[in-house]
Amino acid sequence: MIFKPDMEPMIGRIGFDNEKYLKEQRASILERMEKCDGKLYLECGGKLLFDMHASRVLPGFDPNVKMMVFQSFKDKLDVIICISAEDIERRKIRSDFGISYDTDVFKMIDDFALWGIEVRRVVITRFSNEPGAVAFKERLERHGVHVYLHSQIIGYPNDVDRIVSDQGYGINEYIPTDKPVVLVTAPGPGSGKLATCLGQMYHDYKAGRKSGYSKFETFPVWNLPIEHPVNVAYEAATADIGDFNIIDHFYFAATGEISVNYNRDLDAYPLLRRILEKITGSSEVFNSPTEMGVNRCGFGIIDDEVTRWAAGQEIIRRYYRSACEYVQGIGEKPAVQRCQELMNRCGLTLEDRPAVRPARIALEDAIARKKNNKGVSCSAAIQLKNGLIVTSHNSPMMHASSAMVLNALKCLAGIPEEVELIPSKIIESITAMKRDQLNGRGVSLNLDEMLICLAVSAALNNEAKQALDHLSQLRGCESHMSHVPSTGDWSGLRKIGINVTSEPQYPTSSFLNF
Repeated sequence: MIFKPDMEPMIGRIGFDNEKYLKEQRASILERMEKCDGKLYLECGGKLLFDMHASRVLPGFDPNVKMMVFQSFKDKLDVIICISAEDIERRKIRSDFGISYDTDVFKMIDDFALWGIEVRRVVITRFSNEPGAVAFKERLERHGVHVYLHSQIIGYPNDVDRIVSDQGYGINEYIPTDKPVVLVTAPGPGSGKLATCLGQMYHDYKAGRKSGYSKFETFPVWNLPIEHPVNVAYEAATADIGDFNIIDHFYFAATGEISVNYNRDLDAYPLLRRILEKITGSSEVFNSPTEMGVNRCGFGIIDDEVTRWAAGQEIIRRYYRSACEYVQGIGEKPAVQRCQELMNRCGLTLEDRPAVRPARIALEDAIARKKNNKGVSCSAAIQLKNGLIVTSHNSPMMHASSAMVLNALKCLAGIPEEVELIPSKIIESITAMKRDQLNGRGVSLNLDEMLICLAVSAALNNEAKQALDHLSQLRGCESHMSHVPSTGDWSGLRKIGINVTSEPQYPTSSFLNF
């Protein structure tokens, strides 16, 4: 089925000027560098590459623009990557890539190299001779990376007198750098970025170099209202760790102006200010967490209506994600409840996501038409950038997501629905192998498998080639499914770049629904 939207679609519209942001963010960093009589240690949390959250809530934001900023002054830039020994030992996983933090360090080094930035310094924080951390250090050193070891500081973070002393920051070795800006980054939170920056500053000041500290920020956007959906979407993205936005009262006291920050930065600021004052020997430090950050994101917004809509979509996505994670046993109920509260705050319902209702209608239609139905049928819907919504359901031959992508490609290429893009004999042969030779339970084609079959067919069939040529047009499209996708479906959806949500239930009657 194909649905036409009730109103002009927002999907595909641009709300953010990427070039303007790049120029302003670069200029702001270099301005701070000029004020330092030494190094500027720039802490950067979040994702340096593939920041899909930012690109979803700010349509037009290049997911790699932060790396573009650094590439633009790479002649002035050194990089330090931090990783906690605890995270190495317990094999902590990055959920967006599905790889461990230690593996991601190697990936980060390779990613920087692709942008022309050499990374040769890694610091293992909270080190206490853990076997995994020692082995990781040896692996890095075999690749020519200089590895530094920082131990946990006794009394950190509250005993300021001890922290800012030779028994505190002084016990950890100094990391020599050559360039005036030192980017300090990590695979994820809790990796010791801030402590590394402050420890470096301590050593520099002892040597007579008046280095500085700043934080590369994206969210929340300090100069947007606290209830702006872009800022609420940040709260939804961090619902699992309980972050929430708050007015920066330190900034208001210093300037008389309103700015938005988040709770952990405001909670940490008084202590951080004391540490900075003790390191520098001066009270002339940042007056607020907002001043500490470098964030020109708000100045890149060129269409507020579009960003509000896009952020609302992200809030709904985060609700579905937290609900699915709860059903899968990898999330907690409070995160689901928090996302529901944020939806209510913004006046959003689940059906404000355009693909949700068509997916539900497609499921009802599939069940009504399916005789002797065993288990739960599955459906999927995708909104194309022209606003049209294409639906599908599962069959003995294909998963619902596989059929959805094929139907969407037919729609984009102008191929009639009844045309067979992948010969049924090929599909039957594959399903027979999965069932009879590999003893598989689910033998229909998942999305990963279907894409391979389509690529093979494209070599022999002109219409299949036409369909495949439109695959890139699905990147950034919005999809909803009636069930939690399988691993093969998730993999294919991620590769194509489709923004997908799903109902918090499995495609079988053997599991209880959410």
